[in-house]
Amino acid sequence: MEQGWLKEQLKTLPAKPGVYLFKDGAGKVLYVGKAASLHQRVRSYFGAPQTLEPKIGRLMSRVQNLDFIITDSEQEAFILENNLIKKHRPGFNVRLKDDKSYPYIKVSLNEEWPRAFLTRRFEDDGGRYFGPYASAGSVRRTLDLLKKLFRYCSPRWVITGRKPRPCFDYSIHRCSGACSGEISKEDYREIIGRVILFLEGKHEQVLRDLRRKMEQAAEALQFEKAAQLRDQLEAVQSVAEGQKIISAGGGDEDIIAFARERNEACVQIFFVRSGKLIGRENFILEGTQDEEPGHIMASFIQLFYGSAPHIPPTILLQNEPEGVESLSSWLESLRAGKVSLRVPKRGQKRKLVDMVAENAEQALAQLKAKWLADTGKTATALKELQERLNLPRLPNRMECYDISNIRGTSAVGSMVVFENGRPKSSAYRRFKIKTVTSVDDYAMMQEVLRRRFKRVKAEDASSWAVIPDLVLIDGGRGHLTSAQEVMHELEIDSIPLAALAKEKEEIFLPGADGSLILPRDSQALYLVQRIRDEAHRFALSYHLHVRKKAALRSEWAVPGIGPKRKRALLKKFGSVRGIKEASVEDLMSVSGMTRQLAERVKEGV
Repeated sequence: MEQGWLKEQLKTLPAKPGVYLFKDGAGKVLYVGKAASLHQRVRSYFGAPQTLEPKIGRLMSRVQNLDFIITDSEQEAFILENNLIKKHRPGFNVRLKDDKSYPYIKVSLNEEWPRAFLTRRFEDDGGRYFGPYASAGSVRRTLDLLKKLFRYCSPRWVITGRKPRPCFDYSIHRCSGACSGEISKEDYREIIGRVILFLEGKHEQVLRDLRRKMEQAAEALQFEKAAQLRDQLEAVQSVAEGQKIISAGGGDEDIIAFARERNEACVQIFFVRSGKLIGRENFILEGTQDEEPGHIMASFIQLFYGSAPHIPPTILLQNEPEGVESLSSWLESLRAGKVSLRVPKRGQKRKLVDMVAENAEQALAQLKAKWLADTGKTATALKELQERLNLPRLPNRMECYDISNIRGTSAVGSMVVFENGRPKSSAYRRFKIKTVTSVDDYAMMQEVLRRRFKRVKAEDASSWAVIPDLVLIDGGRGHLTSAQEVMHELEIDSIPLAALAKEKEEIFLPGADGSLILPRDSQALYLVQRIRDEAHRFALSYHLHVRKKAALRSEWAVPGIGPKRKRALLKKFGSVRGIKEASVEDLMSVSGMTRQLAERVKEGV
């Protein structure tokens, strides 16, 4: 793999910490990496092609130039790598999607009259910063809640306290009137202090402070002020009570997990402060294809906490990050205190991580749904698919087929339909395999296709008569050949066919010697993956249903007990186990059951 012009440069790489940049012939940065020893790390990329991981192999096939920067420590390399990834956004790095300007909440403590507002610049200016948040919408919702609770001032300009009249928000009790001097600096600073405590998750401290102030106002006969503080106290208490207590220890920790698909991962992070869940955010990572979970986790930690104003003492993780010791040292240097990166294996902490992972999967599913609803993206995908597969027309109606079985038992097939790039569930069909008893996926696929397309041949007037623009088979070359045989047998060879093999996402086409591999960022690939995954889901759900019924039938091989009596017994006793444990007299209490039948049931179940 080593090219002649690189040999000498590789030999002279220093055994020092630093950052390296792989570039293509045009000087574009393809990948940025960090190393404790540049000499050892960079040389590891130049092994025999067959020994390299798939992603590294693709990277090195494009590398034409190498640059590196020496740092004084590995921690400096962490920071520099993070900055360079944000600057160049290399295609082979795991990176935050659109991470150039994530928003923060800033409390401007460096001003005479502090404000709380959205900012995209994180500066060392004496202000307090909270975030980063995934979107400006997240920040605005938080600020809106804070303003309702604490009535702080939030103008875009610096407050002087000398405006001639208060703003409209003051008249509707959404502002304390600091701009026009309706409140003293001391009292206003107390409000800002509560805002900060609330953002830190220290709600109990806020409640104690409000309760003390309310009692002082009442003792001083300031009943209007006491009533305002009472309403504020109740509002904060309502919010605090609505937050789920998820840590009995009452400490501060972040919980991180992710779900991934294709070239993206959805990372979910839960923020726990004083044992309560005070917020959560979703972030999308790009460039995760072929990456190990530990590398993805390490990359996110580095990207997120490299610009986070607060790092908790404990971070619970779904997977152990790559280079965990170096990562911990770097976080501790940022926090100026101990940071524990933990991957719980069991108990309550593991349940919390699993809950976050489930939320990440749900968020990813919502992103998929949003993608399918984007007419621009689906139109692009259909057009690209037509061009790449050389189809005679746009694949406005696509049908995808899959088989599900366990060693030939309870075998079923599925047919899902996408029209204009979206699922049409009313056209989905499922098939119980009737003629194939051996473990033969090809024959099962042929049975399904034969049963479906015979209806077209017979000119059926129902929805079966609709001819698809593309038939997609879940499988490889063998599945495609099997499907071709059926189409030739039925004399409907004109319907375009393709097979999608999951391992390498290869597309096999009739008459083509090799396979077609679409780019990882291809909209067309994303669409065929969606329909293939939907066919697999639909087949698997039907397979599980068929297996369950077969298992139930095998447990109910009792003469004289038909479907009606089975349903009555299950309704009465809840399960087969409950029926087994019931006495003969209990069984006889069910409508239609005699002593003879009850005794048969006891013997047969």
